[in-house]
Amino acid sequence: MKRHPLISSLLNFKGNARGCVYPEPMNAIPVNLYTPYASLFMVALGVSDSQIGLIVSISWSVQLVLALLSGVITDKFGRRRTTLVSDLICWTVPALISAIAQNFWFFLCAAIFTSFFRVPQNSWTCLMVEDSDPDQLVDIFSWIYIAGLLSAFFAPLAGLMMKSFSLIPTMRILYVFAAVCFTVKAFITYKMTSETKQGLIRMQATRWTSIFTSLAEYKGVLVEVLHTPRTLFIAGIMCIMNICMLINGTFWSIIVTEKIKAPLESIAYFSFTKSAVMLLFFFLVIPQLRAVHFRLPLTLGFASFIISQLILIRTPVGNYMLLLLTVVLEAGSIAIISPLVDQLTVLMIDPNERARIQSILYVGIILVTSPFGWIAGILSAANKDFPFVLNIILFILGGLLVLLAGRVSTSAAKDYPITEPEI
Repeated sequence: MKRHPLISSLLNFKGNARGCVYPEPMNAIPVNLYTPYASLFMVALGVSDSQIGLIVSISWSVQLVLALLSGVITDKFGRRRTTLVSDLICWTVPALISAIAQNFWFFLCAAIFTSFFRVPQNSWTCLMVEDSDPDQLVDIFSWIYIAGLLSAFFAPLAGLMMKSFSLIPTMRILYVFAAVCFTVKAFITYKMTSETKQGLIRMQATRWTSIFTSLAEYKGVLVEVLHTPRTLFIAGIMCIMNICMLINGTFWSIIVTEKIKAPLESIAYFSFTKSAVMLLFFFLVIPQLRAVHFRLPLTLGFASFIISQLILIRTPVGNYMLLLLTVVLEAGSIAIISPLVDQLTVLMIDPNERARIQSILYVGIILVTSPFGWIAGILSAANKDFPFVLNIILFILGGLLVLLAGRVSTSAAKDYPITEPEI
């Protein structure tokens, strides 16, 4: 019996791809346990909708600085070492703070530490893809998402714990569990990986260069980004994705419980359903899209997301079947959009300057995205539907960007020569 192509790719991962993909469930399991309830946990401890939005916006502002520094830090200290240290800072520390949180200030502090994820976002991506076969990129990113989705099958456990212990004690337990998992995962990834070829080149090139000097060299890299139209279109799509995921991740559970009146424990089951649908798409739909130009599947994905948001804001109190339909549509759209955007982003970046180009892209995305946490908080306080109306508007713009990107691109990839290290 012939193996599914995704299964074959998983078994054939080697080196850093294996070291980054295999331990990923240890990050994804705790995240999927506590994330659906994070906003409700804050509300239960007296944090208002507008304060939640403020926390998100402050977090994004801190991320702006860290995203700018992430490229030079990754180049100077290496992909592998940077990933280990920053993973502990951005995952373990805020989980421990959240476990003992009492009010707004605890959550703000945790959010600031979490903002450090912009550093390993850069270094870990470089570590994972730089020495990998370009033909495996879709599979690598697909398995990263699948790891998170498989972990979501543990989400009903959080619902059962809510029934037994109530919201606040359960969340404290889940955050302690998360801190342990995050720490173990960080050291396993470090053990299973090695510094990349390009990482060694950049460490050698920046060995005697200060971080501030390296930052001053961003001008030339920025010019390269601004003169690559496809990169700019993808950056726009990434901005829209980040804003909409920020809104959904923060305010979806609030609209579901406060407007549609779904029971608190049902949140875990909707998360379970979303993960199951996305898994089906990854195994049944995504492999069929390999030979299709990115414009068609991305356009369909954006359209599906818009429909899901339209139905969500029209769902009456207690209509859980209609709510389930919105979850299914959203899950299918994200499963299509996410790995394609990730693949296109990697392929359109010059590998000789990957860390700094990614840094610039992240900074641009944060500049655009950061106000929307506060904006969505204000909108939610006025009407629980308004943040999702904003999602609809943004995804319409995203669909237009996909069409424009397709017109200026004859292929999804751009080839760059990789500089060999000096011996």
